[in-house]
Amino acid sequence: MTPVELSRTVLRAVRHAVDAGELVAPVPERAQVAPPGPGGRGDYATNVALQLARPAGRPPQEVAEILRSHLADAEGVAGVDITGPGFLNITLDGGGGRALVAEILRRGARYGFVDAPTGDVVQLHHPREVRAAVTAQAVARILRSQGALVRTSCEDEPDSAWAAVLGVSVDAHGTSAAPAPLEVNVRPVPAVQDPTPLGRDAARWALLHPASHDHPRITADHLVQRETNPLFRVRYAHSRTRALSRNAAALGFTSAPGDVQHEADAVVDALAAHPRTLATAARHRAPDRLARHLVTTADAMLSIQHTVLPLGDEKPSAAHRARLALAEAAGTVLAGGLSLLGIDAPEHL
Repeated sequence: MTPVELSRTVLRAVRHAVDAGELVAPVPERAQVAPPGPGGRGDYATNVALQLARPAGRPPQEVAEILRSHLADAEGVAGVDITGPGFLNITLDGGGGRALVAEILRRGARYGFVDAPTGDVVQLHHPREVRAAVTAQAVARILRSQGALVRTSCEDEPDSAWAAVLGVSVDAHGTSAAPAPLEVNVRPVPAVQDPTPLGRDAARWALLHPASHDHPRITADHLVQRETNPLFRVRYAHSRTRALSRNAAALGFTSAPGDVQHEADAVVDALAAHPRTLATAARHRAPDRLARHLVTTADAMLSIQHTVLPLGDEKPSAAHRARLALAEAAGTVLAGGLSLLGIDAPEHL
């Protein structure tokens, strides 16, 4: 079960409790689910009981107890515990990874995108500075993935010396940006060195990977092909997923979503967190959150890459097909995330 599906399951439980007269409260439009915090347990936790306590006129613990009975019987839910003031901690059954991988492979690069426009309209206005321009462009792409209508503008026309190299463009600039002066709302710490010698991909990563309040490090370290370079690890992990698919085809088998063993939990957790990461990056206008999440996903993928294909005379099994599907899902997330940052994801590296 994916986070989106689990959120819908929680809302159905609330609706059943309201329809049965056990709760007198409006059904919320959404139920937030996230990995449990300190003291929690299971796969996900939701604060929906705390959210409903006041309108229902009942203590959060009582609301949680009512909802637990409806959630525990839901398909895909193995158990529900109550912790703290009334958090519902949900443990999924063993098929969670299978459904998640199937959804990612079905949605492709749009996994984590919202399904329809939200009606939010955002104007991003930035100074004529390379890091601000690259950041605004990445933020705009992430916001659009979350259903917002976005327009970018710059105080003046971007410098062609770096705009062409880094693939920077804006919707408007200078006096044509708006009828009235716009307030600058994208102003990361400027780059003190010219990033263009790094080339488009490494330069964009150097500018976007640090938080906006940190100074970007413009060095040749972003070009080296070794494990100490986070960009290399992300792109290498993506290329490995593509190589695994090619090698599997040469061995005569393809992927099929299925149950994976616990050593792959880190990959499943990273993939499940991707929609939440995009939403958070959009809300905080922080592409660095997406960049760091891609590093986490890549590292998790690389830790299991040697378990995907059969070894020696071993025959391909359902477990191999499931791990291959998981690897392909990871590659999909890595490629989609890099694309939002304006960085290529090569199949060969």
